[in-house]
Amino acid sequence: MAASERILGVEGGGTKTAWALVERVTDGLRVVDQGKLPSSNFRLTPPDRLRFIFHQLPQKVDRVGMFLAGCGADDRHSLEMLCAEIWPSAKIVAGSDRNSGLAAALGRGDGIAVNAGTGASVTGRRGERIEKAGGWGHILGDAGGGYFLSVQALRLILREYDLHRGEAQFTASILRALSLNSRDELVRWAQTADKMEIATLSPIVFEAARNGDSNVVRIIEEGAEVLSEYTAAVASRLGLLAPKVILLGGLFKRDSLYVAAFRRKLKKNLSDARVAMSEQSPELGAAWLAAELEERTTFSFETRGAETENLARALTEQRNPRSENLEKLSTQGLVELFVDEEKFVQEALRKEVGALARGIEIVTKALHKGGRLFYVGAGTSGRLGVLDASEIPPTFGASPEMVQGVVAGGVSALHRSVEGAEDEPGGGALAIEERGVTGADIVCGISASGRTPFVLGALAGAKKRGAQTILLTCNPTRIRTEAFELEIDLATGPEILTGSTRLKAGTATKIALNILSTGAMVALGRVRGNLMVDLAITNEKLRDRAARLVMEFGKCDYVEACERLQKNGWNLRATLRQDSTLGDGM
Repeated sequence: MAASERILGVEGGGTKTAWALVERVTDGLRVVDQGKLPSSNFRLTPPDRLRFIFHQLPQKVDRVGMFLAGCGADDRHSLEMLCAEIWPSAKIVAGSDRNSGLAAALGRGDGIAVNAGTGASVTGRRGERIEKAGGWGHILGDAGGGYFLSVQALRLILREYDLHRGEAQFTASILRALSLNSRDELVRWAQTADKMEIATLSPIVFEAARNGDSNVVRIIEEGAEVLSEYTAAVASRLGLLAPKVILLGGLFKRDSLYVAAFRRKLKKNLSDARVAMSEQSPELGAAWLAAELEERTTFSFETRGAETENLARALTEQRNPRSENLEKLSTQGLVELFVDEEKFVQEALRKEVGALARGIEIVTKALHKGGRLFYVGAGTSGRLGVLDASEIPPTFGASPEMVQGVVAGGVSALHRSVEGAEDEPGGGALAIEERGVTGADIVCGISASGRTPFVLGALAGAKKRGAQTILLTCNPTRIRTEAFELEIDLATGPEILTGSTRLKAGTATKIALNILSTGAMVALGRVRGNLMVDLAITNEKLRDRAARLVMEFGKCDYVEACERLQKNGWNLRATLRQDSTLGDGM
């Protein structure tokens, strides 16, 4: 086997598709790259989407280990054939995520792997014999996984409310996490949420247990109890009296509370078991299986200093000398500093007036021809894009499809951080594919540093589809590796709080988006003078505003204005057009 042989290991589950690219070295395998993509389940994910996900993975490889949830023994050949379409020259090894988890936990040795993530499963081996428990899917099984715990917690909220009007604090925590306002809204959300969305509530469940909520503690204990019973049953069937039990998955990895609960329960069911956390992740287990090694090996990791150095050089990451003693300032001094720093926002915008004007022209031309504008960002940048896009329909009466926001991590990222969502360019490309971007559209990537992988991946995907691209950044000194139709660089400088780009960079970005979208809507004729004549009249405030506009242009009183609007179905433009004094402008 050549020393330069490249091996791709992939483990796909209900929450994510994790991958690692490794190379063989003299003392084992070296990880040269790794990442995460959206979930992939062989039974639940359509083949075309699997193909697209696979296309986002490294392509120049000699071996591929592809191990997906939902892939049974009868499915392996189909998965191998699908992989062969993507990597025709590579040697393919395929199977279930149980296989990669077992390899990561035990290599080819005997023992039991307990995996608790979105779902949960227990897999044991003794010699050539394999025994399994759990892992039947979220409808009938997966007890002990994140979905199971979260559903039990949601049921607890409603049960305790019905019986005792209880669990107010835990209910508030769940509502806060989901940005919902009532139990009724929570029920409606749960009725449409998929298993991954529900499973993401598990950190809130564990937080409540750590804070001493006895009802929630019982849910955690129940999950640990089920997994310990499965483990004991597998050990019994295999005849393992003192098995090595290795824990994998996000629940065990993130929360020591669950590890402790499992250890405690297993002690009662299998007192001599030796419990430990897995030293390797399942995607490394997948790579190890693809390498077809007989013995377990060590993995070394290649440093990625260049990328870290590029970020460190970003203007937004520099320390601001004017705020180095921030904690020592008086309250008034802090406010004065914030106000003073805003002048850099104005200066940055003024320097880019020409680019912003060009941006309006590009966007207007695309929208006029029936195209759409997509904002793409991560974190604050993504939220600002979604915010601006969401304001277009009510302000200008435009279709929600005309201007859309795409944020790394999806809707959950609008109200809480989604771990690692911005780090994978393939995720951005997938988002562009899912939205059906075409050559008629325009995609505006928003990234304070100008280097966010999710954003750059989305822009690259848009260019492949023939769409026009804009990159909006606050880092004019960045290294430029791609060319776009337009680049807008707002030099807002170092933040008061180092690296917190929700401050000046966020303010400047919001204003820039205001300019682009409002300028395009003005050019498209959705404004008369400085009046919103196409606004969507959806509440009392807007009905009053519309009536006052009709009073002004129609020379009538308030009652008659409301009557005219009612006759036109509260369509302001149609009502105003009936007044001959407005001419052809409406």
